[in-house]
Formats: sequence, structure tokens, C-alpha cells
Amino acid sequence: MSALVRMRLAGYVRTGRFLPPLISCLVVLTILYGGGNAQAGEAYGVSAIVLFPILAWQTKLLLDGEPDVQRRLARVAVGSAGREITAGLVAALIVAVPVVVIAVGLPWLEGGIRGPLYPDEPPLPSAVAAGVWAHLVVVPPALGLGAWASRAVTGTFGKGAAVLVSGAVFALVLGVRNSPLWWLAPPLLNSAHVAAHGFAALSIAGFSVHATAWSALVLGGYARVRRVRA
Repeated sequence: MSALVRMRLAGYVRTGRFLPPLISCLVVLTILYGGGNAQAGEAYGVSAIVLFPILAWQTKLLLDGEPDVQRRLARVAVGSAGREITAGLVAALIVAVPVVVIAVGLPWLEGGIRGPLYPDEPPLPSAVAAGVWAHLVVVPPALGLGAWASRAVTGTFGKGAAVLVSGAVFALVLGVRNSPLWWLAPPLLNSAHVAAHGFAALSIAGFSVHATAWSALVLGGYARVRRVRA
């Protein structure tokens, strides 16, 4: 399975599929932080929301990187559908790491992060920790959305793009604070709100469980569909 992960990573890089999400990430973050600095938790919270559709798009591009026939042969080569599916998700997780690192590190190079100016703002270490958490908590839901938008599930580019865009929109709309359907979406906006107010352990634990449970259900459904589709 590790060989399949390496093959998919190599294909993703060699074909240049990594460039559109990476460029989009750099452009959006440069615009976001180019207008001046902001309190760390607030800035990172917004950055994490912006990162969600980019990571989902990146996941789709990686999973769509090999032809359908090659994907079927890979399933035979690794011996089971579960191993082939897992290899794709592991590869998607690996390529998400540098994007998150860029999102966390770039604002410091641009001078986009500042410490607290007012007594009610959290101290810088707490705000940074909460901001890093906000970025990490969006990764599993983004992998889930990107996986469902992949060609192996949707069958065509048009359907995949529709799933990707509509999924990102619904995740934001349904995930607003006090929404009666909050449980249908990952806690993106709620996580950003928590990050803006510092490292609140109880809230962070609750939203982490929510994001993990949501992602497990979505990825479990993806794996179930993929098992019956070559």
C-alpha cells in the first residue's frame, strides 16, 4: 500500500495538479493578510475557512489523477478495495500538510499577525494555538468532501464539480452559529469563532469531536460506495 501512496503522490506532483490549489492558496492568503495585520486567532480562523474548499479541491485532483483502468489495476495489486481506498486518502492527507503549514506560516512573513491590543483579546500563544487547531480541524472534513467529489464516485467532471462546490457552500451555510441543522455540517464557522476568542479547551474538544464524527461518517460512506464501484 505504501508503494501505491508514493505512486499517487508522484503522479500528483509530476502532472502539475498540485499547482492550481497551491497558487489559489497563496493568492487568497496574500489578499487576506495584505491589507494589514489582525489578531492571531481571528486571522487564523478566517484562513481556516478559506482553506477548507482548497483542501477539498486538492483531494479531488489527487484522487482523479489516475485513469479508471489504472485505479482498478491498483485495487487488484494491493489485494483489497479497502487498501486501495486508504492509499488514496493517505496520499491526500500527506499533500494537505504542506498547504496547512503555508497557511499557518505565511502571515508571519507578511506581518499579518499581531498580538493583543485590548484587554479582552486572548494572549498571543493562546490565539496562535487556537488558530493552528482551527486549520487542523478542517482537514478531515475537506478530505471527505473531496473524496465524494472524485471521479470514482461521481463519474464525470461536471458532477464532481457540482458536488465540490455545493458541498462547500452547504458546509458554510448549515454550519453557521445557532443553525438548527448544525449537525449536518462540519463546525467550520464555529471553529473560526472559537479561534478568535483564544484557546477554550472545552469548546475546542467539543468541536473536535463533532468534526471527527462528521468526517468518519462521510469517509465511511465514501469507502462503502467505493467498495462496490471499481
